[in-house]
Amino acid sequence: MPQALFLKPFISAPLDNWSKLKECTNSIGANVKMRGRLEVVCMGMLAPRKFLQKRKKVEVFKDVGDEADQKNWRRLMNEIEEKGSAVAVLKSEKLKNKTIPKDLVLGTLVRFKQLRKWNLVGEILEWLQTQDWWDFSEMDFLMLITAYGKQGKFNRAEKVLSLLNEKGYAPSVISHTALMEAYGKGGRYNNAEAIFRRMQSSGPEPSAVTYQIILKIFVEGCKFKEAEEIFETLLDEEKSPLKPDQKMFHMMIYMFKKAGSYEKARKMFAVMTERGVRQSTVTYNSLMSFETNYKEVSKMYNQMQRAGLRPDVVSYALLISAYGKARREEEALAVFEEMLDAGVRPTRKAYNILLDAFAVSGMVDQARTVFKSMRRDRYEPDIYSYTTMLSAYVNAPDMEGAEKFFTRLKQDGFKPNVVTYGTLIKGYAKTNDIEKMMEKYEEMQACGVKPNQTILTTIMDAYGKNIDFGSAVVWYKEMESCRLTPDQKAKNILLSLAKTVEEQQLANQIVGYLDNTSNEQGLGRLSISVKQNDEDEDNDEDDEDDDDSYDEEVDGPSQVTSSYDDEQERELVYLNGDSEKNLDDLLTVAEL
Repeated sequence: MPQALFLKPFISAPLDNWSKLKECTNSIGANVKMRGRLEVVCMGMLAPRKFLQKRKKVEVFKDVGDEADQKNWRRLMNEIEEKGSAVAVLKSEKLKNKTIPKDLVLGTLVRFKQLRKWNLVGEILEWLQTQDWWDFSEMDFLMLITAYGKQGKFNRAEKVLSLLNEKGYAPSVISHTALMEAYGKGGRYNNAEAIFRRMQSSGPEPSAVTYQIILKIFVEGCKFKEAEEIFETLLDEEKSPLKPDQKMFHMMIYMFKKAGSYEKARKMFAVMTERGVRQSTVTYNSLMSFETNYKEVSKMYNQMQRAGLRPDVVSYALLISAYGKARREEEALAVFEEMLDAGVRPTRKAYNILLDAFAVSGMVDQARTVFKSMRRDRYEPDIYSYTTMLSAYVNAPDMEGAEKFFTRLKQDGFKPNVVTYGTLIKGYAKTNDIEKMMEKYEEMQACGVKPNQTILTTIMDAYGKNIDFGSAVVWYKEMESCRLTPDQKAKNILLSLAKTVEEQQLANQIVGYLDNTSNEQGLGRLSISVKQNDEDEDNDEDDEDDDDSYDEEVDGPSQVTSSYDDEQERELVYLNGDSEKNLDDLLTVAEL
């Protein structure tokens, strides 16, 4: 039996003034025990943490009257949350008591504004607009147009702006910015730009928030050139009406990431330093999200700590994800344990990322431990959690266990989606069980789930390897009948399945490589394509043991991971805020 090893994480030691983090770093070896390359024993995952335990909240009231008012307001808020409608509850309250305190209504409005529940803010204000006992002021109009702006209701925002003009209120930067945002949220990017340009030329003069929002609108509308021009103007101290702030830099860094200009993003990071703009955890998280190599992500993580910034849940999640993709499960678990010991509460997404780190290597026991820990920490696993856990069985490979877990998934009230079915279909394809593979495909269709290109490519490959080339051609054409354009991977697989000269000519013709004037050129293209495909397959096999350049297959389960890489990482980075305010700042950059 090999000697047990205690793991040291591949991350830098925290700063000296972080005694708690230093302690947890030194104790990681006690939480993670290694027995061989793929035997990670989760010793600390199920240990309860104090910050996850329920605490009884002690409330202090000014007097008996204040206590009654506070409890009444909370009851009202709970009723609104349960019914999903504020006006119905407020009307009921008014009928019951014959009046409703203005302070109570105002407090409700402010609270929903803080929670960014703009639909409820708009609903309450629309109702107050019809009430004689409420003096609907300019501030109410501005809050209403802001609510419409956040929801992208530009038609209603236009009407409110007209009302403000009719009542003789002076043009406000708040109202114009809200209308601009409404157009942006509604996908009317040109209208939003027109409002902004008019504000620049004739007023009211754009504020910092206006610039933040127009940059966000341009980025979302892929109008990168316009965004860059505005930002360049802001950087010009002679022409700029104001200095670009941290949020503007963050938006530009994200824009360059979206455009694939990573060097420009890094340059923007350097400009922040030159201009004396404070860099936050969000800044470093943004840069960490660019990197694909775990060493680069770890390097940025270390740099963030040296800058005196405390990692948040996003920082840890990005580092865990990088280690997971590189199949360095022990480091991924070590970072997760450090996060827990540092008192950083994990999110469901953070759990899903760690779960995927074990699932991709078929480490069922470890994945199951993570899955159980989610419930212990009061996070209900979602369909992504279940599908990722299912992929752990598939990658083990343990198709019997996968079927049992698939049954559990449905028993727990989840509806399998295309990725869930794709995971099982991939598993049976790898075990060359064509009958079970087709059984799952037919079940998927019976449930009304449409196949995607990944599933059809998997089936095509399985038929070509186990039946004949003609069957593979049928499934290739099935993609076209499903209005799915075969990608390069599907074309390469079909070309690799062709063995005889006739099959090679047919494959070239189908994928569009055959030149009608020269069969030799077509065959030349074929040999290049097949060779390239063979090299890709060899590289995939080598990468399984290569820690430095792991590249996932584009198949069913990896779509779960890719959703973390793109959409969820974007949300993690830009919907999370600085460590100081956590959830309040969590929405700041995205909502602006």
